[in-house]
Amino acid sequence: MTVAEGLKPTQRDPYPTRSAKEPALLYRQDPVVYGAPDDGPIDAETLNSYAENGFLSVDQLLEPDEVELYRGELRRLSEDQKILSDERTITEPGSNEIRSIFEVHKISQVFADLVANPRVVGRARQILGSDVYVHQSRVNFKPGFNGKDFYWHSDFETWHAEDGMPRMRAVSISIALTENFLHNGALMIMPGSHKSFVSCVGQTPDDHYKASLQQQEIGTPDPGSLSVLADKHGIEVFTGKAGSATMFDCNCMHGSNSNITPFPRSNIFVVFNSVENTCVEPYAASSRRPDFIAARDFTPVG
Repeated sequence: MTVAEGLKPTQRDPYPTRSAKEPALLYRQDPVVYGAPDDGPIDAETLNSYAENGFLSVDQLLEPDEVELYRGELRRLSEDQKILSDERTITEPGSNEIRSIFEVHKISQVFADLVANPRVVGRARQILGSDVYVHQSRVNFKPGFNGKDFYWHSDFETWHAEDGMPRMRAVSISIALTENFLHNGALMIMPGSHKSFVSCVGQTPDDHYKASLQQQEIGTPDPGSLSVLADKHGIEVFTGKAGSATMFDCNCMHGSNSNITPFPRSNIFVVFNSVENTCVEPYAASSRRPDFIAARDFTPVG
């Protein structure tokens, strides 16, 4: 796949997207790991594997009693009418089932404490080699029978295009509050896909977030690019007990299937961005997304 004129990286925009009629695969220009084994809880072997594959897994990040604490808080939020009517609560397409609640580290002190836990933020600091702030936090519910899919995407493409995140220096952590099975919409990642940036087609509509949080279309990769990445890297599916966690690079190609089983899949999802990579104006949108989706408070996590 050739790179069309207008898609070549520049000093101002190293990852152009949504600006041409043809998609393209561009080389990553940023490191994956910025820290060292002595900087945190991740050992050298795991850190090297993260750099190569773009992700790591922790079999038991949370103890069973902690899982119950966070499940209880999840239930409290899902039953709070004030929360349910808040714009930070997103429902599934075509139903009133909760899909996500954003900015949970500001809504809930319980989740704020989790975000600041050294087991969580310490790993993010180590990978990114600096202090970090929360670019985004949310809980994803994916209820039984009605939990819809999250189509293949690179988070960085959207964060760059619509939030103004300059470089690939962010990491996400997904912490399971229910068991993640192969059959209830588990996370899928193409290992090694973080080394290529998929430049997408289609201009960003105004207030795109209102539709994309339910089902994204603009900013999703084309079938040809996905086929190239899948053929090269394969697909790994992440399962695990409640309390397990997966951390992955901001440019990993990932997604998840719908959940048509009776077993819900609830996860806490936190995005840490380096304080040396704070967001500027969007690269491919007329205005930035609301702060509850893309924070403009760059205060380091305590």
